[in-house]
Amino acid sequence: MQRRDIALMIVAVLIAAGCVRLGIWQVRRLEQRRARNALLAARWALPPLEARRTISVDSVRERRVIVHGVFDFSAEQAWRGRSFEGTPGVMLVTPLRLADGSAVLVDRGWVPSPDAYHVDQAQYREPDTATVIGLGMIPPRGRGDVSTAGYLPFVIQMEKPDPARGLPRRWPAPVLDDGPHLSYAIQWFSFAMIALVGTAALLRSRK
Repeated sequence: MQRRDIALMIVAVLIAAGCVRLGIWQVRRLEQRRARNALLAARWALPPLEARRTISVDSVRERRVIVHGVFDFSAEQAWRGRSFEGTPGVMLVTPLRLADGSAVLVDRGWVPSPDAYHVDQAQYREPDTATVIGLGMIPPRGRGDVSTAGYLPFVIQMEKPDPARGLPRRWPAPVLDDGPHLSYAIQWFSFAMIALVGTAALLRSRK
């Protein structure tokens, strides 16, 4: 066997080893995702937790929450640049005043806006007094510190009740799927096999 053939075999083995390592990494990520999905599904299956001033952020995170109060539409915010199924729009976030004097921001959902910026928020008002059920979420970065603004340190992504006119459009519940990790793992293992089999076939053709 010539020196260049040996060098080619070594390169093929190294490439295959790297592909296998990446495939194993994707399998591990799949296992982690499935474990997280199982944890989330278990939390979502629990009875809704009643939001109040003394509740901790960790107990609300990724948990269904129920809260009773009065919407303060005068302090409503439009979180801009949010699309839904490819259509530009904004997200309406409205303070809900609770009986204990505290307030929590409620993500009431999405409404269309051609420039994803301007919207007539008054068109999408709902009854002032409401019992809201939704997912407790940590506010995204860049949307301000809700705690320093006087609100409870989480946002409720509203699921119920559904709006009478269909808007604002409530966000669908997060999908608990396997993601692309399994297909990526198969691809990496396939690349490893191609590298080894292809190199072996090339060396055989040279004989």
